[in-house]
Amino acid sequence: MKHIPNLFTLLNLFFGCIAIIYILQNGIIIVSDEQGTQLLEIPEKIWLGSLFIALAAVVDFLDGFVARLFNATSPLGKQLDSLADVVSFGVAPGMIVYQFLRLSYAGLPDGVEAPVILLMPAMLIPCAAAFRLGKFNIDDSQQYGFKGVPTPAAGLLVASLPLIYWYSNADMASLLQNRWVWYGIIVVLSYLMVSNLPLMALKFKNFSVKSNLPKIILLAAAIIAGILLKWMAVPVVFILYIILSLAFKNKATT
Repeated sequence: MKHIPNLFTLLNLFFGCIAIIYILQNGIIIVSDEQGTQLLEIPEKIWLGSLFIALAAVVDFLDGFVARLFNATSPLGKQLDSLADVVSFGVAPGMIVYQFLRLSYAGLPDGVEAPVILLMPAMLIPCAAAFRLGKFNIDDSQQYGFKGVPTPAAGLLVASLPLIYWYSNADMASLLQNRWVWYGIIVVLSYLMVSNLPLMALKFKNFSVKSNLPKIILLAAAIIAGILLKWMAVPVVFILYIILSLAFKNKATT
């Protein structure tokens, strides 16, 4: 019975590994339009990687719930959870960034042969995720608030970008083909993970509206944004999460 939560944690890792397989499948695809102009694209199956990252997030939430349900929390479970999260919300999103960086360079003259060193900044995402999780594991003060953006939140943000790329307008797709946009995402997201910014945990400590106001606002905004913006809701809610955390920073870590 005590290992049931660990099975959920390992399922998180399993989904993360499947996500990596789909993200890296086939690489850059070169096609031609009716005029013979070469067009560069990434495999549409990459969105399945995003799906499995999302499934990993659901399981990641459930393992903590199941552990509390069976009163089976343990130091082993905490370490397994972090190891799984590094893969599902660090390595897998890093591979998404890597593929999009490849796409952004492939559109330039001789860009298909871009030096690999230009793609290596994508690996800062898993490195920052690992640092963030290691710091979390030795800090017992982050039960009802976080120091830095939680790794699953960062991973889900990156996982939303292929879906935005495929299902948004041409302007957004063009933006996500710009290498400088991706370098900016890498720097900002890595910093947010390793920083000590006081950010709220999405746990309701009590049923007081006053003490849970930022969480209620975030939940309502997420529902509205999901209806109106579809996949674009993910980065919008992510930014709002940071703004609300900082605006209510006295409640973020309590």
